[in-house]
Amino acid sequence: MESTLIALAGTTIAVVGTLLAPVLSQRLLSRAQSDQFERQERAADAQWAREQRVAELDKRRECYVAANSGYRRYRVELMNYLWRVHKGEVTPEAREGLDDARHTMHAAFAEAQMAASDPVLAELDAMAQTLARAYDRVMRLEEGDDAPEGAFEEIRVSLLRANDQWVGMRGVMRADLGVPGRAGP
Repeated sequence: MESTLIALAGTTIAVVGTLLAPVLSQRLLSRAQSDQFERQERAADAQWAREQRVAELDKRRECYVAANSGYRRYRVELMNYLWRVHKGEVTPEAREGLDDARHTMHAAFAEAQMAASDPVLAELDAMAQTLARAYDRVMRLEEGDDAPEGAFEEIRVSLLRANDQWVGMRGVMRADLGVPGRAGP
């Protein structure tokens, strides 16, 4: 009898094991698939985040290139216009070229306000103020406002100094983009 009970117990255990094996196997497989899915989700999220950082960096880079170019062109056009005022050779075409450069710079600044970092915006704003003051002085000089004899030279020097300010502005942009600085002058 005892051997029959042992055989019955062994058979019961074998049957229960056979019946539970697919359930346990399915549960383990489900857990493994869930873990794999979570790993794939994390990898996809990380890839998306990398792509977003690259896209943001590209957008800032394009914005900085436009701002850098616009500000530089405006400063050069302002310098050229100052010389024309000084020589009495102002033409409608020269005025149109200056206005076009000025509007291009303002458009680049407006775009930068949506994409640039705070340190870059501070530099762009300071440069815009410098150029606005120079523009105002050139226009007053052109109108013949009572300006001291050295007004032309003072404006010319301020525009030359604006080049140094532009170099600093460009350096802040490069740093913001993670571009290493150059050694030397």
